[in-house]
Amino acid sequence: MLYGLCEKRKSVIKFIISGGTAAAVDLVLLYIFYDLLLWKIVLASSVAFILAFLVSFSLQKFWTFRDNSQDRIFGQFIVYMLNALLGLYLNGLFIHLLVNRYDVWYILAQIIINLLLGFWNFIVFRFLIFNISKNETQS
Repeated sequence: MLYGLCEKRKSVIKFIISGGTAAAVDLVLLYIFYDLLLWKIVLASSVAFILAFLVSFSLQKFWTFRDNSQDRIFGQFIVYMLNALLGLYLNGLFIHLLVNRYDVWYILAQIIINLLLGFWNFIVFRFLIFNISKNETQS
């Protein structure tokens, strides 16, 4: 039963694993930049976000959505980047609000933001950027 459920939702599970990996990269880099290098919170979270973006795009395109096409990669990357820039803006806005205005611990704030942006991203990736057919979600 569990195997059948996992098999039917393979792209969602891979999305979560890929997103979790990118989120871990984001959090580790955020910790390094903010706690160790003492950068300002918005700069630290922005740079960490950008670097995690590269990890995310690669994993989502080639592993999660199994889109190995090279002919559409530039366009996909541009749309992915535009979505990431929107995410970066929202990330900076929400990290500022949660940390500076509401005194939420910065790591918890980033986790909350990553979860919210993750829901949005799955919809955009699945139906816009990588737009896979129902048959392809089974592989």
